[in-house]
Amino acid sequence: MELGLVGLGKMGGNMRERIRRAGHTVLGYDRNADLADVHSLEELVGKLSGPRVVWVMVPAGEPTQSTIDQLAELLEPGDVVVDGGNSRWTDDEKHAEELAAKGIGFVDCGVSGGVWGLENGYALMYGGDAENVAKVQPIFDALKPEGDFGSVHAGKVGAGHFAKMVHNGIEYAMMQAYAEGWELLEKVDSVTDVREVFRSWQEGTVIRSWLLDLAVNALDEDEHLDGLRGYAQDSGEGRWTVEAAIDNAVPLPAITASLFARFASRQEDSPQMKMIAALRNQFGGHAVEKK
Repeated sequence: MELGLVGLGKMGGNMRERIRRAGHTVLGYDRNADLADVHSLEELVGKLSGPRVVWVMVPAGEPTQSTIDQLAELLEPGDVVVDGGNSRWTDDEKHAEELAAKGIGFVDCGVSGGVWGLENGYALMYGGDAENVAKVQPIFDALKPEGDFGSVHAGKVGAGHFAKMVHNGIEYAMMQAYAEGWELLEKVDSVTDVREVFRSWQEGTVIRSWLLDLAVNALDEDEHLDGLRGYAQDSGEGRWTVEAAIDNAVPLPAITASLFARFASRQEDSPQMKMIAALRNQFGGHAVEKK
């Protein structure tokens, strides 16, 4: 089938290649002309046969909204827009409603796989009406990993991005657990080869995972991670997961703590710890460190 793909960055570019390897035709548009097959959204839509499917892979928020607004004016009834970026699920219903007013379908799709997706396939979580999902299904089949798993119609519009959001929240907590264990192993004198301890966990243990494999890869490149600064950004989905938990009164202590740990990583001198140190000094006479 034919697909229009908007956004050819690290994810979008590899997705275009994987879809083409499966025998489909992909026309890609990107603001970077060196990456693009066509040079405008108008040209992209004009070269696709109806009913068209256009997959959007641009940053969440205003870039996605702007792209969908433009596509709403260019596409025709029966066409489908897929938002495969990291949009917040609450935006999906709005986009679906705006496009439905013009007879255009909408599917939201959470995509996981990163830079490894080209070879390994992408885990896909999508939401929308069955009729619209069916129009995109050959592309989902091309992108997913081989085998029976890795792709799911999670529910109605918004379900795909909500599922991907929860996926990322779990990822935060798993990464934090590995990081805390690694730091403790590095701290003690009795463990002399932390990297090989991590490597030994890759087989036969209940904590083996792809994240553990990637941790070993990182330690192979820099055994004590001396070349890295202890700073971690967050993409926003961890925050949204915690907010959704509050809205639904669901306790998420591990995911919430892992998000806050990232915030702490950005403080070179923690204001909170200044107050803790001052209080310990006040009630117990404990020593404080002066600047």
